[in-house]
Amino acid sequence: MNLAFVESPVQLLNVLEWAHVRPGTARSGQSPAADLTVVVLSPTDPMSRGQLRRMAELARGEGFSVRWQEARGGAGAPLRTIRELGPVLRRAERIVIGDPFSRYVQLLLTLVGGKDLTVVDDGTATMEFVAQVARGEQLVRWHRRGGRRGPRELVLAPVTFMARRRLTPSRARTVEVFTSMPVEPPPGITVRSNDFVWTRERFGPPTITRGADMVGTSLVETGVVDLEQYLDAVASLARAHGATRYFAHRRESSDKLRRLAVETGLEVVRPDLPLELIARRGPIGSTVLSFPSTVVHTLPLALAGTGIKVAVCDIAPEWLRESASPRAQGFLAVVTGTARGVHRLAAPA
Repeated sequence: MNLAFVESPVQLLNVLEWAHVRPGTARSGQSPAADLTVVVLSPTDPMSRGQLRRMAELARGEGFSVRWQEARGGAGAPLRTIRELGPVLRRAERIVIGDPFSRYVQLLLTLVGGKDLTVVDDGTATMEFVAQVARGEQLVRWHRRGGRRGPRELVLAPVTFMARRRLTPSRARTVEVFTSMPVEPPPGITVRSNDFVWTRERFGPPTITRGADMVGTSLVETGVVDLEQYLDAVASLARAHGATRYFAHRRESSDKLRRLAVETGLEVVRPDLPLELIARRGPIGSTVLSFPSTVVHTLPLALAGTGIKVAVCDIAPEWLRESASPRAQGFLAVVTGTARGVHRLAAPA
């Protein structure tokens, strides 16, 4: 049995993609859902929960067993979750995870011993994860600032260290990364390409509208980009390209989106599924505008053959907040520079 832990809608989508194309399934004629159980470690924010509910419905419709776990429902939820998941963890042959930086997932990894592991995409963070594993570094999200670790980080340091060991191949376990991102595999880790085969087979081709649509980003919410600079950039791009809709990221704040709608005139859309599925179902603009994010890598794959243009706008250095991580500008430049099949746009003045 394979066991997948997901905490976001995109992770669940990529688990479905992995199950659809994983080696042995097609040859044996076995259903991709036959030996995979998906455990949703439910987040607390409403947008993520809503999209995860819809993705869980799709997964069940494909025949997968989906277990919804209220993993953050109160102080005792983590210990209760670990106790309830113990038996299925012990039976599993392979563990599939979507976010190796998650403290929750790292805690679960301390319990899995020598089981084989698969990491599926949770966005551009996969690029940083692979690079950190290759360099033998501790697992730290790219937008986090360095410096002294707080009490919580010190308490969880042994958990992170043990998870890092579990994510290193050995004689007892294999480790693979299933990704649509351009990464160089570290020694011993297998990298397989995610081309969104399941998405293209199940949805579309989409109806294409005139004009452009914009894709939102949570760079303001993560403390990387200044709010006023971001709003000005969105307004400039919308005017220049005739954009009419703004597909909000699930982590964007309601206050920010209200200001954006008033100041730019864009129709703000809160998607109920990951954007790759929304775009593939349509209707969608003939041009999709984005800032550096996961979609500049995934949308060209999901929309292959449709003729839709994906364009990415660079983040200007002056947009960054003083509190942003020193690595932010370089990482965002790599996200943009390595995207294939996209059009590059200069940051508006």
